[in-house]
Amino acid sequence: MTDWKPRFGAQHMEVVEQERVFDGFFKINRMKIRHALFQGGDIEIVREQFQRDDAVCVLLFDPVKDVVVLIEQFRVGAIAKGRDTVGSPWLLELVAGIVEPGETAEDVARRESVEEAGAQISDIVPINRYLPSAGGSDEYIDLLCARVDSSGLGGVHGLPEEGEDILVHLIPLAKAFALVASGKIDNAATIIALQWLQLNKTELLSRWRVL
Repeated sequence: MTDWKPRFGAQHMEVVEQERVFDGFFKINRMKIRHALFQGGDIEIVREQFQRDDAVCVLLFDPVKDVVVLIEQFRVGAIAKGRDTVGSPWLLELVAGIVEPGETAEDVARRESVEEAGAQISDIVPINRYLPSAGGSDEYIDLLCARVDSSGLGGVHGLPEEGEDILVHLIPLAKAFALVASGKIDNAATIIALQWLQLNKTELLSRWRVL
C-alpha cells in the first residue's frame, strides 16, 4: 500500500512529564506520555527513551574489483549476545559515525571512510533513512552506498583517543552476500545495505557507468 500514512500525528500525543535519569556517554529520559488510541480515547504510559545523536553508515563498494570494504571492531552491545555461529562481540560492519553539528550525511561518510578505512569515496548514493530501534531510541541512521577504489586498502585504523581499533576487510561481493545469508553478518545496517546492493547492483553500475 504505497499511499499509507500514519493514522495519528504529533498533535495526538503529549509528553506529560519528562525526567533525565542518566546523563553519561548516552542519555536516558523517563517520559510520561499520553496518546490517542485507535479505537477511541487515550492512554497514559511511562517509557524510558534512550537518546543519542543521529548516525551515518556507508557501504563502500568497489565496482571494478566487485568487492566491498567492511570493518571489524569490538561492540559492547554484542557482549554475550552473539549468535552461536559467531559468539563474539567483534562484528563485521559498515563504516559509520555520528553526525557532528553542521555536518551533512555525506560529510560524515567521507570523514569516517578516511578515519576507519583509510579510504577516499565518491559517487555517494542514499539507500534509506531509518530508526534502528524505535521502541526505545530516538536515533536516526542515514544509510548510504559509495564508490571506492579498494586498491591498497587494509590494515588497522581508527582514532585511539576515541578507543577505536578497527580492522579493514576487503570481501568479494558474493561472499558478503553469503555472510548475510548465513547470519555471520548480524547487524542491521550492514544487512540492509548489502541486501539493497544485491537488489540494485545492475542499476547502480549503470548509474556509475561501469557496465
